[in-house]
Amino acid sequence: MEAATIQARMKNPVFVLPAVLEALQALSKATQKAGLSPQLGELVNLRASQINGCSVCVQLHADALKKAGESDERIFGVAAWREAPYFTEAERAALALAEAETRLSDRAEAVSDEVWAEAARHYDEDELAALVVAIATINVWNRLNATTRQPAGQQW
Repeated sequence: MEAATIQARMKNPVFVLPAVLEALQALSKATQKAGLSPQLGELVNLRASQINGCSVCVQLHADALKKAGESDERIFGVAAWREAPYFTEAERAALALAEAETRLSDRAEAVSDEVWAEAARHYDEDELAALVVAIATINVWNRLNATTRQPAGQQW
């Protein structure tokens, strides 16, 4: 099967406005200091990117998980994490939070008390803050890439 040629609508906005790239990188660095495992960050990044249809980020975060030693089952299972047996309760709480924060307008209460309470059961305040900011940050990346139709596999 021949791969489709996808053309970006424009250069990635973070390269048009380099201060945006610096700001997004600073957000990511700040969240990494909270002590969450890098794999957890990649799992939530992958899930939000799947929801948002960001091919660049889906590939990037799946590749990062693979490099970190994650199994194919866990990587592929992120899309159906509720039914996949590969995730801990804490990871499930983070994935649920990622979905709720990514799909804010899908329900009357953007992030339900139930989703929040489950995340708070597994993560302390610093870790929760890092998760919330990390999920918001990947959503920014997803929106920049999807809006400008950045193709997966493109080397920047």
